[in-house]
Amino acid sequence: MLALYVTHPQVRMDPDVPVPLWGLSEEGRRRAEAFANSGAIPSGAPIFSSSERKAVELAEIIAAVTGSIIVCEHDMGENDRSATGFLPPELFEATADRFFAAPETSVDGWERAIDAQARIVDAVATALAGVSGDGPVVFCGHGAVGTLLKCHVAGRPISRAEDQGRTGGPGGGNGFVFDFAASQLHSEWTRIEDIAAGWHRH
Repeated sequence: MLALYVTHPQVRMDPDVPVPLWGLSEEGRRRAEAFANSGAIPSGAPIFSSSERKAVELAEIIAAVTGSIIVCEHDMGENDRSATGFLPPELFEATADRFFAAPETSVDGWERAIDAQARIVDAVATALAGVSGDGPVVFCGHGAVGTLLKCHVAGRPISRAEDQGRTGGPGGGNGFVFDFAASQLHSEWTRIEDIAAGWHRH
């Protein structure tokens, strides 16, 4: 069963609002709507989404076009960074580098990468176990845990070299195609503008 993991595009960053409550920015919404209308997601494909607002908004925009059912999964959420709260971009990037470089260590109180990986892998496995038929399935989530899932599926060590900003595009809004049961990665991170209809027929 082929699946597409797609990350939310640009968000409205607000230091006074908890990160899980951030929503899509005007640019992020524009990109999400263009993606939903591109024909990349077949009608009725089930959608599993992180329960964080930005991911849910992406899922809702897609479902409004495809008529899909959305199931929100708390365990698909981004790595827990609540210990530090909002960090300025440069400091965030430096901390994220450390997060990926030391997966068995809690960086400044963040959830460990190995724990976040186990969580997203279990969430995806559980979701797919409940899907009848042969897919396709769509997952709407976040960059860091998406990268950890991608590493697991491909049998690669955790590394920021696998992050969406390295092989996809900046600002989020990237996806990769995979077969979870077969442990096969069918694409690297790809911008949503470049995810073509028919990916599920690989």
